[in-house]
Amino acid sequence: MLAALAAATLLLTPWSTPPAAAHGSVADPLSRIYGCYLRWGSDWMNPDMEQQDPMCYQAWQSPTGAMWLWNALYREGTGGDFQAYIPDNQLCSAGLTDSGRYAPMDTPGAWRTTQVDSSFTVDLFDEAKHGADYLLVYVTKQGYDARTDALDWADLELVAETGKQAPNSHYYADVSAPGRSGHHVVYTIWKASHGDQIYFTCSDVTF
Repeated sequence: MLAALAAATLLLTPWSTPPAAAHGSVADPLSRIYGCYLRWGSDWMNPDMEQQDPMCYQAWQSPTGAMWLWNALYREGTGGDFQAYIPDNQLCSAGLTDSGRYAPMDTPGAWRTTQVDSSFTVDLFDEAKHGADYLLVYVTKQGYDARTDALDWADLELVAETGKQAPNSHYYADVSAPGRSGHHVVYTIWKASHGDQIYFTCSDVTF
């Protein structure tokens, strides 16, 4: 159903043709871009969004086309050296990938959060079912302020790493991140198995 909805939506937005190999995003805890798409994709001109969901409202304005491409926030050619290609303050946009299309994802603020305990499971939704070579899951350290501070590498702690997962709609990583409270960011990196596409997603959570 989600894949069909995305395909139908893209047919209605010819100015934003997606890359042929677009995949997906983190479904739980819901990523910034996927959450904005799910909540407002069928109602993106609703003026109530500005008050009800201000961070998504900002993202839908600049540029709108990026929201239809929620499943294509990836970068190629890093060789696994992520920090060399993705500077501090640009982690959620994968280093302003695709000519900065996803820049609003980097903006700190009152993003809607998913409630989690110190142990939780990351659920990655992959429309294309190409398989995942790995998932790396980071969580911000206690003291990080997601509402005022754009994400830096030094803000993160690696809390989970998986091996290869067979082609499917969903891939999972079990996470343990004790000693945290309040609003944090879960940063998930995953590599699609079919080629050199590495996806970078920010999910906001409340511990």
